Amino acid sequence: MLQQLTIHNYALIDNLQISFDAGLNIITGETGAGKSIILGALSLILGQRAESKYFFDQQKKCIIEGTFHIDELHLKNFFEENDLDHHAETILRREISADGRSRAFVNDTPVNLATLKLLGEQLIDIHSQQATREINDPAFQLLVVDSVAKHQPLLAEYQTNYRAYKKATTRLQQLIADNDKAKADLDYYQFQYDELEKAGLQADEQADLEQELYTLNNAEEIKRNLTGALYLIQDGEAAVTLQLKEAYQQLSALEKYNPAIAELHERLNSTLIELKDIAAEIETIEQQTMTNEARADEVNTRLSMIYNLQKKHRVNTNAELLAIQEDLSAKVQQALFGDEEISGLQQEIDLQRKDLTTLAGQLSANRVKALPDIEKQVMSTLAEMGMGNAHLKIDHTSTPGHELTRTGTDQIKFLFTANKGHNLAEMSKVASGGELSRLMLSIKSIIARYTALPTIIFDEIDTGVSGEVANKVGVIMERLAGNLQVITITHLPQIASKGESHYFVYKNNDSATTYTQIKQLNEQERVTEIAKMLSGDKPGESALQNARELLNS
Repeated sequence: MLQQLTIHNYALIDNLQISFDAGLNIITGETGAGKSIILGALSLILGQRAESKYFFDQQKKCIIEGTFHIDELHLKNFFEENDLDHHAETILRREISADGRSRAFVNDTPVNLATLKLLGEQLIDIHSQQATREINDPAFQLLVVDSVAKHQPLLAEYQTNYRAYKKATTRLQQLIADNDKAKADLDYYQFQYDELEKAGLQADEQADLEQELYTLNNAEEIKRNLTGALYLIQDGEAAVTLQLKEAYQQLSALEKYNPAIAELHERLNSTLIELKDIAAEIETIEQQTMTNEARADEVNTRLSMIYNLQKKHRVNTNAELLAIQEDLSAKVQQALFGDEEISGLQQEIDLQRKDLTTLAGQLSANRVKALPDIEKQVMSTLAEMGMGNAHLKIDHTSTPGHELTRTGTDQIKFLFTANKGHNLAEMSKVASGGELSRLMLSIKSIIARYTALPTIIFDEIDTGVSGEVANKVGVIMERLAGNLQVITITHLPQIASKGESHYFVYKNNDSATTYTQIKQLNEQERVTEIAKMLSGDKPGESALQNARELLNS
C-alpha cells in the first residue's frame, strides 16, 4: 500500500506530504483545487514522462517520493531480476531538474524509467472514467477468471514449462536450419577442415619459427661476433679474464692489511666466476650456430603455408586458425550426425507438449468452472449499484487447433449489456463511461477477494450517479477496501462518508502566488465538508445533521 507521498515543486504544489491509511481514503475539494495535480505527481514515480514547464519554481528541481509497504505483493522475484534491494518498506523517488533531465530511484538504487514503470504498475492501479481500455483487454479478462479460479500454482507451473517448451522449439528450428546448411556445405566444410588438420598447426609455433629463420639467415654474422666476444673475454693475449686474474692476485696480497680490500678481493673473484660462465655460454651458442640452408628452406616453407592459411581465413594467428578448425569440425559433425540430435530434441519437445496439453486442460476446466460464479457476482454487485438489468456473459473458446499459448489454450471474452432486451456485445461498444466505471469497480472488488492487488485509485469514477446508487457505490468501495488500500477522489457526499480517512485539497493564496495544500480532516471538519458537498458553501443545520447521519451510517 501507499503509506506516504511527498511532493516538492510540482505544478501548484510547493511542498506537500500526505500519509495514507490502509483502508478507504477519501480525497475531496473544489474543482480546480489541485486533486488531479496530486495524481499527476504520483504518476511521475510510476514512470510517466515529465515536463519542467509544470514546475512550481522553474529554478528548482522537482522531487516526488512515495513510500510503499509491499510485503504482501510477492515482488521479490521482480527485485532480484532487476538487481534491486527488496524491503518491506520500499521508496520510489523521481527527481526532475529544471533543464528536463530526470533520475529515478528504487530504495536509493538508480533505475531507468522502464523499470520504474513496470514496478509502479504492480504497486498502484489508477482508474478513471477515461481509463476503461483495461476492462476490454483479453489479458485482463483472463486475469479476472484466473483470480477466481484460484489456480495460481498450476498456472505458474504451466508458464514455467511453457517457457522451457518455447526455448526448446526455438532451439529445434535453429538446429534444423543449421543442419540443412551444414548438409548443403558439407564438401566445402570437409575440404577446409582437412586442409587445416593436415597442416598440424600449433598455437604458438609461428613466433618460434620466425625467430629460428631470423637466426639462420644471420648465422655468419652471429658466429663472427660471438667468436670476437669470446676472444676479448678469455682467448686473447690481453683477455679480460687474464687481466682480472692479475688484479685478483694483487689484491690477494693486500687483503690482510685492510678489511675493505678483502671485500673487494671477494667481489673481484665473483666477477671472474661470472665472466667464465658468460664465456662458456657464448662458446656453446657459437658452436651451435651454423649456416643451414636446408633448414632455412624448411622453416620458410612452413611459415609460408601458415601465412597463406591466415590470409585465406582472414586471421592473424594460429590460435584463430585452430578456432576455425574446431568450428569446421562441429559443422562437419552437424552434417553427419545432426539428424540424430534433431530427432532427440523433437522427442523431448513432444513430451513437453504432452505435459503442457494436460496442464492446459486442467487450467481450462478450472476456468470454465469459475465463469458462472464471476457472472453471478458481477451482476449481483452491479444490481447493488443500480444496474439491475445489466447482464454479463463470459464467452469461452479454445485457440485455433488448441494451439498452446503463454496462458494455455483458452480465449476469454466478456460480453455485456446494461439494458434488458438488448444484445450482448463487447463492453466498450454498449456501456457508457459511468456504466464501465461501475462495471470495473464490481470486477475489481471480485478480484480483491481472491488475490493481492496493488493500491487502487479511483479518480471521480462516480460521475453520473447520485442518491441511493451513489451510496451503494460507496458501500462497494468500502467493501473493496477491506482487502486492499483504496484512494478515491469524489464529489459525492455518500461516497465521501464511507472513508476511514478524509483529505481535503484546497488552494492557498498569499501576496505573491497561489499554491495547493491538503489536510486530513478531523471528525468535525468531515461533518462540515460533507455538509458543504450536500448543500453548498454555507450549510445549514439540516445539512450538518444529514452529514452526521451519513458518517454514522
